[in-house]
Amino acid sequence: MLNEILARDSSYDWEDFLLLYKFALAEMNTKITILNEEFQLIHAYNPIEHIKSRIKTPESIKDKLIRKGYDISLENARDHIYDIAGIRIITSFTSDIYRLSDLICSIKGIRLIEAKDYIKSPKPNGYRSLHLLLEVPVFLSDRVEYLKLEVQLRTIAMDFWASLEHKIYYKFEKTVPSYLTEQLKDCAELANYLDEKMLSINEEIRKFRQ
Repeated sequence: MLNEILARDSSYDWEDFLLLYKFALAEMNTKITILNEEFQLIHAYNPIEHIKSRIKTPESIKDKLIRKGYDISLENARDHIYDIAGIRIITSFTSDIYRLSDLICSIKGIRLIEAKDYIKSPKPNGYRSLHLLLEVPVFLSDRVEYLKLEVQLRTIAMDFWASLEHKIYYKFEKTVPSYLTEQLKDCAELANYLDEKMLSINEEIRKFRQ
C-alpha cells in the first residue's frame, strides 16, 4: 500500500500517505494508554499527566523538505522527515521519563531507531526533553507497514518552559534579542531546579510511606 502511494505521488495521495501515519499514532497511543493503566493498576501510580499527538500537514512537510535540501516527494518525506507523526508525553517527574522510555522501547514490535537525551545534555537554549525515534508496525488488511514516529517525553516544568519559549520566538519571528535568550535560558535552569526539588520531595514521601 505504501509503495503504491509513493509510486503515484500526486496531490491527493498526500492524504492517503498521512492516513498511514494516523494509523501509526493510533497504534502507539493505544499501547501507551495500556502501559499507563497497567502501571496504575499494579503500582497504584499514574506516571503520565497527559498525552498530546499530532501529524504534520503536507505544507509543513514540504517546507521541511525544502529546508533540508530535498525535492518535494512522498518518498523523500518518508525517508528524511522523521517527525511526521509525533506524540508528546508529559510526566510528573524526570524519573518517570526514563521509566516510561524503557517500557515503550520494550513493547513487542516497536523498534528504537534513535534516542536523543536533551535532559542529560540540554540544547544551548536550555531546552530539555527525551526524544525517541521509533519504528511502529501498522497492521493493514493485507500487510504490515513500518513507519517512523517520534515520541517526546518531558516533565510539566519542561513542557511549560518549551511552550512559552516557542510562543516568544513566534512573536519575534525567531529573532529574539540576546538579553531575552539569556533570560529564557535562566528560566530553563529554574525549571530544571524545580524538577529536581520536586523529585527529591517525592522520593522522601515514598520512603516515608514505606
